[in-house]
Amino acid sequence: MEITFRLNGDDITLRDPSPTTTLLDWLRETKHLTGTKEGCNEGDCGACTVMVTDTDGAHALNACILFLPQLHGKAVRSVEGIAEPDGTLHPVQQAMVDHHGSQCGFCTPGFIVSMATDHLTGSKDHDTTLAGNLCRCTGYAPILRAAKAAEAAPIPAHMHDRPPSSFQKNLGGVGAGPHALPQTSDALAEWALEHPQGTLVAGATDVGLWVTKHFAELGPVAFLHACKDLQQIEETDTHIRIGAAVTISRVMEALPYAALHEMFRRYGSAQVRNAATIGGNIANGSPIGDSPPPLIALGAKLHLRRAEIRRTIALEDFFLAYKKQDRAPGEFVEAVTIPKRPDRLHVYKLSKRFDQDISAVCGAFYIPVDAAGRVTDPRIAFGGMAGIPLRAAAVEATLAGKPWTLETVEAALPAFALDYQPMSDMRASAEYRLSTAQNMLLRAFHADTSAPVTLREVTS
Repeated sequence: MEITFRLNGDDITLRDPSPTTTLLDWLRETKHLTGTKEGCNEGDCGACTVMVTDTDGAHALNACILFLPQLHGKAVRSVEGIAEPDGTLHPVQQAMVDHHGSQCGFCTPGFIVSMATDHLTGSKDHDTTLAGNLCRCTGYAPILRAAKAAEAAPIPAHMHDRPPSSFQKNLGGVGAGPHALPQTSDALAEWALEHPQGTLVAGATDVGLWVTKHFAELGPVAFLHACKDLQQIEETDTHIRIGAAVTISRVMEALPYAALHEMFRRYGSAQVRNAATIGGNIANGSPIGDSPPPLIALGAKLHLRRAEIRRTIALEDFFLAYKKQDRAPGEFVEAVTIPKRPDRLHVYKLSKRFDQDISAVCGAFYIPVDAAGRVTDPRIAFGGMAGIPLRAAAVEATLAGKPWTLETVEAALPAFALDYQPMSDMRASAEYRLSTAQNMLLRAFHADTSAPVTLREVTS
């Protein structure tokens, strides 16, 4: 496998790179570009942030969980490439100096790259985009002041990166060995059939940790970012079909459900959302993955492919047992289809930290009410309450056909113990999980009656 990408304006070609060498390690150990820092090595702290530009534009990404083959056909800018070629500081760098935004300096390179990416793309929601960069010294106030101060400054010409001219050339693909860069889902299907135990890497926000934390050997690997047909979003009057390799950032823009958008904002940092894919979050089968509960509540369908055979199943039927899915060797997730419905979705994520934390419980509620005020076809799903994302069938049955009243909701609460027998672990006890799941149904009811249920929305 041969890959080509652009680094700080210069074209780079690597032949047969290790598929599990991260960009962070390569920058520091091979190129001696040590401004990019290793902090958590799992995509949480943002000290390793780089800017990656492809045909969809520029994005901030975590270099610590970004494998070299994922860069094929893209342009990378590390902190060393943010200033002008003559050494003139980028506007965000100068603003950080002027507003005293750096103290120990360890986190500063990552902040600079995130801020420079915002400056390039015109984003001004700095609270959101800098939430994935951790600073324990200076605090965020002077950094946010610096980001705002730089907003109106002209974009330096060198920041307008373009992928290398050779990016369209298929330098990987089937037949190149166990490590491949398929260009289409057809090529991926052929490779997966030949390597049924192979690992598919889209964003690597989960697989990256297998390597950096568990030192796993991945075996055959296919990198999916060149499969443009897996990155399509198709919309009709009744549904939205989202390709498996669509990033969470794009999913947020595509789905017309406010609660789902807010949940995805907490799902991970901007760097993680720019890399993680909807198919990856579903296919890894985690019982605490955040996307399955709301998608199940909405009645999503999953599209699977093995060679030329395609099948469609209800998303809830994909999860069989802990880390076991209804997916044959060589079969992969191709897309997910979400129905368009009136926006009655409520999603509540409970975690120790508000932003970018793993859920202890994630509850999703879609409870339609007819003109007579009675519940029709309720769909409730939870993560963190069982070994798989699971619907609350007994609770749904208790609600169905009943008036949507507080009395009905309170009468349904004992049914949670029929649906779930959660475990106790470091994130929450079984009793706490069960109690909070019940409270989430109460919260959904009160939200429907316009009562304030979110502290962040309550004003004096």
